[in-house]
Amino acid sequence: MTTSESDRSSQPPYRYPDYVSTRLRAPTQPPLRVPGFSSMHAGPVRDDSALSLLDADLTRNGRRNGEPVGERIIVSGRITDEAGRPVPGALLEIWQANAAGRYIQPTDQHDAPLDPNFLGTGRCRSDATGHYGFRTIKPGAYPWQNHPNAWRPNHIHLSLFGPDFGSRLVTQMYFQGDPLLPLDPIFNSVPGDARDLLVAQFELDRTEPGVALAFRFDLVLRGPRATPREA
Repeated sequence: MTTSESDRSSQPPYRYPDYVSTRLRAPTQPPLRVPGFSSMHAGPVRDDSALSLLDADLTRNGRRNGEPVGERIIVSGRITDEAGRPVPGALLEIWQANAAGRYIQPTDQHDAPLDPNFLGTGRCRSDATGHYGFRTIKPGAYPWQNHPNAWRPNHIHLSLFGPDFGSRLVTQMYFQGDPLLPLDPIFNSVPGDARDLLVAQFELDRTEPGVALAFRFDLVLRGPRATPREA
């Protein structure tokens, strides 16, 4: 999942001044090409016995004594390379805020309720055709300290591992029509033509009647239409 020079048209810059933390973490020197070494080929061990269907169902994998609160959704899609060929066996992990816009980790001190029945994390592998799928709760917006009255849009974080730890894509998925998108510097750090690649598409035919709305979010690993990485 390395990015060549020809693939960078869809990628955000390392330094985007409106996204304040990039001012400090962006590199100040041009990148150097480092030859491959053996540890780059040590990656996620394919042990599917460690995965279960419950891992991909965030409405159940954190349940203690009841249903998680919020709108149930299905997120699915296909992982491909630049030529549209499927990428089977990729390990995909997601994490997100709950319906009130709060993460379960202790560092999140947002004044919003935690959900005792929602962990906000899940994982799965793509199948032989490159498809993946999760069932979860639509995350809420939450405030952050980037600028005055700053709020993050509804979003889900995704981390995709290839055959080794050096081939990792970390990105975010957003929802159509979110009024916070035009105001969000993380989303807007992505070149304009590529922003649509981060917005999931509603799919009525995949919706479960009376249960959950469905959204499609495809991941492309390389090429001019590569899924933008997290800024």
